[in-house]
Amino acid sequence: MKTIAVTGAHGKAGRAAVTDLLAHGYSVHASDITGPVGRNSDLGCPTMRVDLTDYGQALQALSGTDAVVHLANIPEPGMYPPAETINRNTAANQNVFLAAAALRLERVVWASSETTLGLPFGGSDKAGERDGELHYAPVDEEHFPYPSSAYALSKVLGEQAAAHVSGWSGIPFVGLRISNIFAPEDYARVPGFWPDAPSRRWNLWGYVDVRDVAAACRNALEADTTGSENVIIAAADTIMDRPSSDLLDEVFPGLERHGTIRGHETLLSIKAARSLIGYRPAHSWRDGIAARGAGADERPE
Repeated sequence: MKTIAVTGAHGKAGRAAVTDLLAHGYSVHASDITGPVGRNSDLGCPTMRVDLTDYGQALQALSGTDAVVHLANIPEPGMYPPAETINRNTAANQNVFLAAAALRLERVVWASSETTLGLPFGGSDKAGERDGELHYAPVDEEHFPYPSSAYALSKVLGEQAAAHVSGWSGIPFVGLRISNIFAPEDYARVPGFWPDAPSRRWNLWGYVDVRDVAAACRNALEADTTGSENVIIAAADTIMDRPSSDLLDEVFPGLERHGTIRGHETLLSIKAARSLIGYRPAHSWRDGIAARGAGADERPE
């Protein structure tokens, strides 16, 4: 694979993915529904304005490429009415998947979501969400599907569509169940989370650095996989300065635990992503701010 289509290229993850792919010798054809395009693009590669809810435009965005990293979607609940969220995300995903099949691309990598696993856990004040079901921790790929919002349902439907289109076409698909994305400049606000553990219970205190999301996209492009696979993409640690088992004791007492939970390790398991696509998160909030509190300087491998 030499030329990669990146949709949603002006988003936080999209920009990082374009930068990472270009740095690793790929050619990139970028697209988004917003942001500067053509000669005004600031992405360092050809950039087109595309509405992926239109199949013809999706086909054009992927033409002339070897594979696609599909990151364009409404990114969270509450931004639009639930029906609009599910309709637009589902249309965009299925148009990209079908265009990839029609063009016989070599691989599809796309942004699913941690919310397919049941988030938000233990209550949320976000619009369009209800309490999810949490059965055990760390949460892994078997904790699926429990969509608790129209947004999460759009991603579950995307995973089902990916499985079928992959089966019809023989194209490998990899869905990335991405956690809450943080850029380096976001880490200054992390200490504000620490006094109130319940405030971040909704995703088991998970997060992921945007640079690791970009690397995961490239890992998934280069991995030797078949069929349609979906893996959790999160940091190796939680966003909190307390041991993960202590957080569970306080907020989810009595919850079933799978295996030994050590130190500050993530409660969104990345074992499958490590095994399947070679994902190795290289960044942590601990690199971005001065560590404070007992054990805050300990970083999981």
